[in-house]
Amino acid sequence: MTPHEILADIHALEEELLSFERKYGVRSETFYSAYVSGEEPENEAWVLDFGEWASVYRTWLERQAAYRNEIQRMQRNSSSLTGLVRVNA
Repeated sequence: MTPHEILADIHALEEELLSFERKYGVRSETFYSAYVSGEEPENEAWVLDFGEWASVYRTWLERQAAYRNEIQRMQRNSSSLTGLVRVNA
């Protein structure tokens, strides 16, 4: 994936995360920490959402790392933003 494709993915995932955060009133980072610690949902109806939320958050973390790695790789070849910046019309 190109940095631009990864960034588009990150933005789409962030929209999903924001939807969960608005619904449950908790930041994804806080939710995920509790989720991986084994905390159970208070309501059985939340189980599917929590599983999906955790999956989206994990994917977001992976894309963040992939983006950083790709940008660092590109910056080794150039000391400026030239080649990184692209304007979408």
